[in-house]
Order: sequence, then C-alpha cells, then structure tokens
Amino acid sequence: MSVLKAIEFSANAHLGYFRKGSKTPYITHPFEVAKILAASVDSETNEALICAGLLHDTVEDTETTLEIIRAEFGDEVAALVASDSEDKTLPWEKRKQNTIDFLGSEATYEMQLLACADKLSNLRSIKADYEKMGDEVWDIFVRGKDKQAWYYKGVMESLKPLSDSPMYQEFNQLVREIFD
Repeated sequence: MSVLKAIEFSANAHLGYFRKGSKTPYITHPFEVAKILAASVDSETNEALICAGLLHDTVEDTETTLEIIRAEFGDEVAALVASDSEDKTLPWEKRKQNTIDFLGSEATYEMQLLACADKLSNLRSIKADYEKMGDEVWDIFVRGKDKQAWYYKGVMESLKPLSDSPMYQEFNQLVREIFD
C-alpha cells in the first residue's frame, strides 16, 4: 500500500468529475480529506487511513468497486472506504440517517476520523461557496439548508468521541457558523 499509489488511483478515477455546482476538479476534495487526516494522525502508522481519505469517494461516485479497492490496497483500506460510502439506491434521508446511526454505534475510531475529515472538507467548501453565492448555495444540494443542517448536526453528535481532536472542533465550529 502506498499513498502515492492512492493519489494516482484517485486522480484517475475522478478524472473529468467536478465539485457540485462548480468547475473545481473533484480530486481537490479527496486530497483535502487526506491532508486533514495527515495533519491529525501519525501518517507513518496510519497510511491506510490516509489512503482511504484519498479513495473514500471512488466507490460511491465512480466506476470503481470495493473489490478493486481491496485488490489494489488491501482489506483495511477497503473497510475504511466502505464505511464512508453510501448506498445511492436508497432515498437521501435514509442514506443520511444510516450514516448518522453507523457513526454513532458501529464505526471504529479510524472510521470516525475518516468521516470527520470528509464532512469537514465538505463544510469548508459549503462555507466558501456561501461567501460567494449567499443562500443560493443551497440550490446546489439535493436537499436544502434545513435538511443539510439536520444531517450535519446529526453527524456532529455521532462524532462526539472525537471532541478532543482539532479536526472535530473545526467541524463543530463550522456546523454552528453555517447552520445556526
């Protein structure tokens, strides 16, 4: 397993994809997630977690399967990626409730770290877009501000075991700034 291999794999998988409502290449999000994780954990002992940060949206948003991730990066990375991937065949509310429930009951510490980094990156993006677009930012999403608030506040509650982490503290602050 190698972070460089995960960078290349993720960049190729996300080639031609863009962030919601923008012309920003999608790969910026997995890179930011990996950067948040690298700043939060010992990158030598948590290489699998950083690789999962780079790969976390490949199964959910590209043609990549979990079997491919497992074959290329091993069981640990595949389990982490699976933990942060939603079943897009389910309705939005059900998917989001499943995430909240999973993070609060079954997720390992590493799975919670991955989810926190992912959601923190998303909130940073929402805040930047809000500063440019105002309330029109909510038109980008499947569900508007009220549903997004419900979701992010639920995730924040589920991730409370990470409350000593600077990553969680920034996530918590952004949830309050954006939704309160």
